[in-house]
Amino acid sequence: MTSLYDHAGGAEALHHLEEIFYAKALADPVLRALFPHRVPTHVDHLTWFTAESFGGPDRFTRELGFAYIIDVHRGLHITEEQRERFVQVYLESLDEAGLPDDERFRAAVREHVEFGSRVAQQNSHAKTDDDLHPLREVPRWTW
Repeated sequence: MTSLYDHAGGAEALHHLEEIFYAKALADPVLRALFPHRVPTHVDHLTWFTAESFGGPDRFTRELGFAYIIDVHRGLHITEEQRERFVQVYLESLDEAGLPDDERFRAAVREHVEFGSRVAQQNSHAKTDDDLHPLREVPRWTW
């Protein structure tokens, strides 16, 4: 079966998606606290993470490592409103990026973003390592 990565259109399509999402997040009044200013590497890092999650190259793991994403979210204190808005903006970005709109693909992406946003939210409130979500590697998402 084709990977989510290939079905989405590969690295170029995912990079385009992350550019759209990131611009929307920077401008969003609910997400602005989590994305207060443009970070030049953010789109690339998002692209690498999504690509690897969807069955593409493991560049995120090789170049950054999963501890990086834990550290990025720690101390952000992501609210439920912010988490829900993140998911909504991400899913809206799929349409703007022209990614496939078939039901199976969209359901898999929604599950991935819902799961990832909950992991990030938990890690954002962790006071100790024991409070962190147990996930320690980029999850491989499939159909």
